[in-house]
Amino acid sequence: MRIENLSSPGCPNAATAHEMLVDCLAVVGINTAIVERVGPFPSPSILIDGTDVMRPDRPPTGDVCRLDLPSRDVILTALRRAIAAES
Repeated sequence: MRIENLSSPGCPNAATAHEMLVDCLAVVGINTAIVERVGPFPSPSILIDGTDVMRPDRPPTGDVCRLDLPSRDVILTALRRAIAAES
């Protein structure tokens, strides 16, 4: 499973999203590296196997500060789906 945390330089919400992601990975028992990418992304964005947990129907585009931060429940649901898909 590939886990990515995308952020724009100086994003005030990037650290909070990262901490929530680390917590959620621990809850579901996944011990894997988080790929941290800083650049022109909607920030913060969490991708699981290339899919944005907030907008799974389209890839993240644009260098914007997201107001729809991923919640703990959204991240956990996406992680559990990815685990089930690997089984």
